[in-house]
Amino acid sequence: MKQIKQIPSLVPRPRDSHKGTFGKVLVIGGSAGYSGAPTLAAKAAFRSGAGLVRVAVPRCIQPIVAASELCCTTAVLPEDPAGRMDCSAVSTATALAEENDVICFGPGAGTGPGTREVLIHLLSRPNLRLIIDADGLNVLAAAGSWPDRTKASFILTPHPGEFARLWKGLMRESIPEERIEQASRMAQRVRGVVVLKGANTVVADSEQFYINSTGNPGMATAGSGDVLSGVITSLAGQGLANFEAAVLGVYVHGLAGDIAAQLKGEISMTAMDIIDYLPAAFLRLHQMGSS
Repeated sequence: MKQIKQIPSLVPRPRDSHKGTFGKVLVIGGSAGYSGAPTLAAKAAFRSGAGLVRVAVPRCIQPIVAASELCCTTAVLPEDPAGRMDCSAVSTATALAEENDVICFGPGAGTGPGTREVLIHLLSRPNLRLIIDADGLNVLAAAGSWPDRTKASFILTPHPGEFARLWKGLMRESIPEERIEQASRMAQRVRGVVVLKGANTVVADSEQFYINSTGNPGMATAGSGDVLSGVITSLAGQGLANFEAAVLGVYVHGLAGDIAAQLKGEISMTAMDIIDYLPAAFLRLHQMGSS
């Protein structure tokens, strides 16, 4: 396994650009009582440069999401009695996914049968790119040998608890103690990119890994992971390959958190603070690259 230390960069924006130039992003998630997670992902995607963002959520929370992020468009998914996406949402979600460049799946979705059916179907589509987080990971943990039926390109973004559940669902041996080995072996098993979150987040695919150097304990707050998913999805939509999008995403997400900590402190930091300082993080990256 080769360690990557260089941070990828986005290409300069052409002067004749339009909003379609910088990626069409779809966020699928949310459920009754969990409108904030997909909204945070959408906000982060916009702040990370996405030109167009659409959020597909169950009907019960669509008005909340639409009012919370004025720049995005929304779509309604059929819902079950618990306010989660229903199994009948497969056709709607698939049609929406095929209209976009990259899909962020899972924030706030819940672990109902509909979440599983929609995600497994999307993973079976060979021309889709997905960033899978939160409840998307939790339903995969119980989905058996799902990598063997997968044709889509994807990034998994588990925290240690979600990772442990994924490992139990796919591997017969115990989890290795070393985080690089954990992420690398999972990436090899699922044939995708794995972002193992936590202090010194590890990004791995089957051939290489990266250890992140940014971030701080103040980022251990509700919604921070949803923000990261939105950042990575946005970067993938702007043309970066999955591994490069994940590496740049975790770096700039942590850098925004570090700037927020410098100005507001770690104790009071919220996920919205990370989003608010994404512009400063991207600006700093640009200045570092041009110096």
